[in-house]
Amino acid sequence: MWRYMVGGAATLVLVAAGFFLVKTMAEPQSVIPNAPATGEVAPDDPLASPMRFAAKDAPPTATELSKEEKRFNRYDKDKNGAVSKPEYLASRQKAYAKLDANGDGVLSFDEYAVKTVLKFTKADGDKTSGLNRTEFSTTRVIRKSKPKLNCPPERQSDPAAAEGDADA
Repeated sequence: MWRYMVGGAATLVLVAAGFFLVKTMAEPQSVIPNAPATGEVAPDDPLASPMRFAAKDAPPTATELSKEEKRFNRYDKDKNGAVSKPEYLASRQKAYAKLDANGDGVLSFDEYAVKTVLKFTKADGDKTSGLNRTEFSTTRVIRKSKPKLNCPPERQSDPAAAEGDADA
């Protein structure tokens, strides 16, 4: 009979030990130490983050004045603090020189409209010297959009599904 009593006592001891062990393992243990009550961290604390001491100001932004200063500096080629008439017209002269195909200093209408003529010729698929609605729609101006910041990349569609949509 004493064997049953020792066995029962041993069972109770093991159950109690198991209960305390499981209870100890189930309690969450914080890896991050609690913040000091005063909000200050000792300088020799190895867990002190350098970001904790940084000022929480808004990020700097370019003012209109600094944008205008940059534009002024682009025009002021000789850096004398003044934009002369030749400096101001330099960008226009470059654009004019690109249009003046034969370099004679005179811009004819054909030279002025060369890009538009090429665009019309490319769009006129049936070579009728006229654009139908479908051909005219290919001449629309496609503007580049500003890049989206912090956006996930667009998902690639299934090429087979895209071909089915194009046939429809």
